[in-house]
Amino acid sequence: MATKASVKTTFEAAQVISPLYSGGGVALAGDGRILATCLSEDVVLTDLAAGQRLAQIEGDGEVVTTLSITPSASHLIICSRSLQMRIYALDRPTLDSTLTTTLLRTIKPHTSAVVTSTIDHTGTLVATGGADGIVKIWDIRAGYTTHTLHGHSGVISALHFFEVSADLQTEDETKSNKKRNKKKRKQSDVDAQDAEEQEQGVAGFRLASGSEDGKIRIWNLQKRSCVAILDSHVSVVRGLDFDTNESVLVSGSRDKTLMLWDARDWTLKSTIPVLESVEATGFVAGKAIVYSAGERGRTRLWWTATGQEATEEQEAGNEGQSILDVIARPQLPFLFSIHADQTLMLHSLESVSEMPVGSTIPALPISRQITGTLDEVIDAAYIGSNQDYLAVATNLEEIRILSVQSQQSSSSTYFGADVGVLRGHDDIIICLDVDWSGHWLATGAKDNTARLWRLDPDTFNFTCHATFTGHAESLGAIGLPKQAPPAGSPAHNQRLDYPPPFLLTGSQDKTIKRWDTANISAAKASRATYTRKAHDKDINALDISHDSMLFASASQDRTVKIWSTEDGETVGILRGHRRGVWSVKFAPKDTATIASEGGNNSSGGGSGSRGYILTGSGDKTVKIWSLADYTCLRTFEGHTNSILKVLWLPPPPAMNAATSADDDMLGLDEEDEETARILRARAAAGRQQRTPPAQVASAGGDGLVKIWDTASSECACTLDNHTDRVWALAVPHSSASSNASSSQRILLSAGGDGVVTFWHDTTALTLSAATTASTARIEQDQDLQNHIRTGNYRSAISLALQLNHPARLLALFNDVCATWPKEEGSLIGVKAVDEVLGSLGDEQLWMLLERCREWNVSARSAGIAQRVLSVLLKVVPAKRFTSLGRRRRVEKTEAGTGAAAVEGPNVEKKAFVGRGGNVKELLEGLKVYTDRHYKRLEELIDESYLVDFTLREMDAIGGVANGNLIENGSAVDGIAKGEDVVMIG
Repeated sequence: MATKASVKTTFEAAQVISPLYSGGGVALAGDGRILATCLSEDVVLTDLAAGQRLAQIEGDGEVVTTLSITPSASHLIICSRSLQMRIYALDRPTLDSTLTTTLLRTIKPHTSAVVTSTIDHTGTLVATGGADGIVKIWDIRAGYTTHTLHGHSGVISALHFFEVSADLQTEDETKSNKKRNKKKRKQSDVDAQDAEEQEQGVAGFRLASGSEDGKIRIWNLQKRSCVAILDSHVSVVRGLDFDTNESVLVSGSRDKTLMLWDARDWTLKSTIPVLESVEATGFVAGKAIVYSAGERGRTRLWWTATGQEATEEQEAGNEGQSILDVIARPQLPFLFSIHADQTLMLHSLESVSEMPVGSTIPALPISRQITGTLDEVIDAAYIGSNQDYLAVATNLEEIRILSVQSQQSSSSTYFGADVGVLRGHDDIIICLDVDWSGHWLATGAKDNTARLWRLDPDTFNFTCHATFTGHAESLGAIGLPKQAPPAGSPAHNQRLDYPPPFLLTGSQDKTIKRWDTANISAAKASRATYTRKAHDKDINALDISHDSMLFASASQDRTVKIWSTEDGETVGILRGHRRGVWSVKFAPKDTATIASEGGNNSSGGGSGSRGYILTGSGDKTVKIWSLADYTCLRTFEGHTNSILKVLWLPPPPAMNAATSADDDMLGLDEEDEETARILRARAAAGRQQRTPPAQVASAGGDGLVKIWDTASSECACTLDNHTDRVWALAVPHSSASSNASSSQRILLSAGGDGVVTFWHDTTALTLSAATTASTARIEQDQDLQNHIRTGNYRSAISLALQLNHPARLLALFNDVCATWPKEEGSLIGVKAVDEVLGSLGDEQLWMLLERCREWNVSARSAGIAQRVLSVLLKVVPAKRFTSLGRRRRVEKTEAGTGAAAVEGPNVEKKAFVGRGGNVKELLEGLKVYTDRHYKRLEELIDESYLVDFTLREMDAIGGVANGNLIENGSAVDGIAKGEDVVMIG
């Protein structure tokens, strides 16, 4: 029998790859460490080097229009369509510590939305440009406006702070000399001296602003005036930058030109036609080179002296690859580009530093790529020999390769980092599958083709090995064999040189094709070995058995068919689902025997030997079928929407090791065949006893992942970490090398919310913690009994509150209240109990108040409740009762990032809050029943007056004798004086 500890019943979301950037503003600190990105209405702060999410700032309900962060990462400025500008202080004492954000102030900067913003190199001023055509400059720390600049007639589209040299300041001073003299004559000598001293600190500061009318204005911040208007662009100005060494301003516009302006007289120095709409431009530090980026999706370099392109000609990217902005920092060796498909790229500048003047170099290499959001994850699979990488299909025509290494090996291979992209399909990729080695990946797409990819993650070499064309409609299913070649064979040792022998594809054209991979290449198209008309509707899934003898196809026609892999003939049909079948999976080798619903194996011992198959359908059910007679053995119900993916969970690692040990033992040569047969039978029986019940996982359109126990047909646990339907489930394949990461990571789920969750099996830890807690509770129960027996009320009451034993606590207070004689000076009867009640903590006090409310409901225990409550009101200060209602338990989760963002638990818990609400609600509950009890007592008192009157009257009247009333105590015939008379009848 399997022990309970071997059954997986608890999982936790140990790591999560979640979206990082969904479009909008992006800001980067001066040292390139902290990255600020927009995620819908929120702002995410990420450690760019470690790939860790530092903080997430909740939005104000409107889309963020622009972000700015100071070079020292001390402040963050957020502007949104709510017409608000929020200024946050950022505090991160060390690189390993967490980042705290504090909202300093909220300002309404413009009468319309802020379109662009920028911060000067000192980190003290921020300039905002609005859709109202006004430019404002703000003091970040003080929060007030220092300049309001009017002049533009359209939306402000670009801003840039810069500082001119002293000789240029002198030239500006000479040109505006007359204007200054007129102003000084109107001022007193004292005012002129103060103004001069104040202006000396900002004499060289300038601000360049560009608008959608194509004009650029240069503002002298000392004089608060426009010193030049540069009017040569004929479209929106998108980029501005200034080179202090050359005293040149560069501007880029959507009119497909770059223009260089001489800052000495603000005349046009040269024009560079880039022949693409420019979205960003700037100078490369230390070189007379400017960069440009825009609709072509490529970063290009240009010599300022000649206007010639310094990079070789590059093929234009698609619309999704167009560049929206580029961030450059003088001290950083890369350009940071933001793309329309929510991808962030780092372009290395190492090759620029050694460029001879006038030469050309290849395109800037991409040193790192970050996926802002995975969009809708359709399918995923582990790849690589050690399961350290993940292939993800994300509703695009390309496959993302992500690193899922538990330990960061370099700055670009942290957990969740993008390490590669597979491009080649012309339309959205629908399905993928990986072989036994993790080095060969098959993909099927809406372009009616399948591709086989050769993956070498260790060298980041990903190439297309072959393309398979022949289907008339989109591919919806694909499968690769999982059977490993014999150990020691060339195919086993040289996995990258030996592709899988075949692959299977299923399409919306209702056919299945087998493709043999021998003697094929990417340049040579392969012909299908056979084609079969398989179903009456779309084919949704394919799977190949562990021995590659059979394969299964699932279709929208509500059937699953079992086929012979060799000749493509049907060997069985599974009927029983009421809706289309979305997923199918063969059981792994040596799966534990599964009985039918009635408790008997319908095929005796044959069902287990032939194996099982698992299906998930749109009818919200999961079914397990026998491959011996193709009957349904188990049906699992619990999802509230279609089942989109199913799979078998691997057995625990300890069980795998035991099975391998038995196999090694049976590998010994036996002279006696009968002895060998007996040993094998005994070993198989031992494995069967040790093998835990098989477990399966299912993912549904309800956003839930459920783990099912095949022995009991019950749901072992439900995993909830998605807000949209879950399309993908994956587990590490059994042939992976044993390492820490692959042995710990049990289950992966991903779905339409773009979140990839890694679930770790925590059953052993949960069982251990439960055992420890149970042992401790038993010991505490015994201590409680000992305290009650010895009359140690002080310790007994404290322990009863801690263990949450209301019945024992009531019995204790009953005994205390019944104590006689009462101790002098005690309110309840025992001084030690008074002291305990006065020294209760907030949690214990709240719990006792809740117990008093419960006891007060019943008339039998109401007296105890009132007695305890009376003591509490006398020994506990009133401030403590009022403060309980204001306290809350706060749980704040901070996470890390991956390709998009990787989250991890970091929970901070604060003051206790009761389960029953606040103190006011609790006291109202006490008051209702207290009033009822007092009303009952008043009615009893009123009724007692009638009883008392009747008794007094009965005492006064003894009866009638000889026509006279007889008073009690008087003497009559036969009755002595002083005796009472009792009336009968």
